[in-house]
Amino acid sequence: MSTAKPRAWPPRTTRARATRPRPPAKQTAQIPDAVVSHYARLLDDSGIMPLIDAELGSRPGPPGLPIAAVLTCLLLSINHTGKATLIEAWRIAAFCLTAAARHRLGLPDINPEDIHQVLASSRRFYRAFDRLTTVLDPARHDRRARLPQHQADALATAWEDDDPAHSHKRELLQDIVTALVLTPVRWAKGRGYLRHFRGDVGIDTTATPVFARPPRTRRSTGELIASTEITAGWHHSAGNGPPEYGYSATLTVAARTRPALGSFPQLALGLVLDTPHKRIGENAITTLKPLATLGLPAAFAVIDRAYTDQQPGHFAQPARELGYRLALDYKVDQRGVQGSAHGALLIDDSLACPLMPDRLAQATTGLDDAAIRTPSEELTALISAREPYLLRLKQSLNTDGTVRFQCPAAGTSPSLTCPRFDRLHQRGPSRPTAVDLTDTRQRAAHPAAKPRILPPQPDHKTGELPRICQQHTITVRKDDLGHLDKFRQDLPYLSPSWRGTYSAARAMTEGLNGRLKGHDLDLADPKSRLAHGRVAQTILVALLVAVANDHFLDQWRHTHQPPDEPDAPTDILQIPAEHIDRTPLTGRSRPPPAP
Repeated sequence: MSTAKPRAWPPRTTRARATRPRPPAKQTAQIPDAVVSHYARLLDDSGIMPLIDAELGSRPGPPGLPIAAVLTCLLLSINHTGKATLIEAWRIAAFCLTAAARHRLGLPDINPEDIHQVLASSRRFYRAFDRLTTVLDPARHDRRARLPQHQADALATAWEDDDPAHSHKRELLQDIVTALVLTPVRWAKGRGYLRHFRGDVGIDTTATPVFARPPRTRRSTGELIASTEITAGWHHSAGNGPPEYGYSATLTVAARTRPALGSFPQLALGLVLDTPHKRIGENAITTLKPLATLGLPAAFAVIDRAYTDQQPGHFAQPARELGYRLALDYKVDQRGVQGSAHGALLIDDSLACPLMPDRLAQATTGLDDAAIRTPSEELTALISAREPYLLRLKQSLNTDGTVRFQCPAAGTSPSLTCPRFDRLHQRGPSRPTAVDLTDTRQRAAHPAAKPRILPPQPDHKTGELPRICQQHTITVRKDDLGHLDKFRQDLPYLSPSWRGTYSAARAMTEGLNGRLKGHDLDLADPKSRLAHGRVAQTILVALLVAVANDHFLDQWRHTHQPPDEPDAPTDILQIPAEHIDRTPLTGRSRPPPAP
């Protein structure tokens, strides 16, 4: 399908509230029926309309315009103008659809020359969207008025309390968001476009500013007046830019950390919109949970320092229970020796021998971010010299969250020699054997080539030694490290494997954020999402990301799929789901351009 935008649009109204909708110009660009059918099918395949209809129930009054038609026109508006505004969506619905498309969407015909019909059409369109936001809002109020701050705070608690009715609406709204974002992902999965995806994901939180003023103090009375966005806040990014007022969007991105693998489309796999700097870890887990229902693998979850600061029960432990391994970064004051468990030192995420030389253990202590991003040769050598002292994984994570580690001096192939270990476990000197000095592996395996532990003299008594020295292995349970468990990850910090995984996934995560805030679709422009209220903003952002995923999928298909290779309907994967019917779409991901 061609992504060219129509050139001849009807005259625009600068302010929807103050200006009457005007009739279109004589020459109006019509959207091809294939494009309308494509986005109507995206909405149908998402399965959200049965959820919305069930929530609406039998409301009194006339039925009004179909909500599905309003959402489809919003998708068309985003695709053609890059804006998720009701005025642009209504203009498409009123003036830019063929008779067949209007009939399919259930839109009545209007006479463009009759200003009264045009005005009534716009009001019905706005009321239809208002019905949707009303039924999904746990704290419904007048979004055009700025309330006193204490009243706004009381309403905002509906987004965080444990009331069953409020929880139901919040969960339903998130189900709708997830279904919209994942529909193009299911198309890609069904057609085999994700066959090279190994389960590595990047998670990040990006600012989503709103077209609303922040709270202020009324000059005449000194009363604090809330924003029309009662749950918005200031989003502070890690960079040097000023904070932005609005919401924070948690995005999970399909990442590639191993360059030898084949290509796959870079898609957003999850989205949660929330108040800035709240529930950061829980929102990330919310984006990861639905991926298992799609049959997608779980590998590394690459995150920045905002997630490292989360309590283990909020992010690290639930992520591991979902099958993900962690690759993360640290703040300046978190680097170096972070704690201990059973006598083993926790050094930059890894459990290590308690007798590791202090020069190696403190290699990263106090280093700033610049020194970490471009490590010197000395730092690289110190990081490599740590490896023999690290405890080796004996048994991976169990269902109860326990992991077994082995002393580096134990086993048939120890990575170092330790007089303390030999004394406690009656290990005698090894029998001299002939070594072929031309064989690199034989030279490296000889005890003389391995680091040697230097215990204090005189050494501690057996009963005073740490558990890791008294036993060959230790069992670390999920609560043994306490809050320090948030620092534990599955690759040695700053090692070549960590750099290859972390840098590649973070680059892809920032790349997708940049594409979402690019020229065609700009998530960072609040003028592209003028509707007030958290429900409206959440739905509009979800529609934007769904269209972006559709664009990414279309661009990847045109680049990597041969033109003469058809999409096989037999390859479409049927995915069962608990709440949402996610039957995948057969056929092409985007319709062909109109002749």
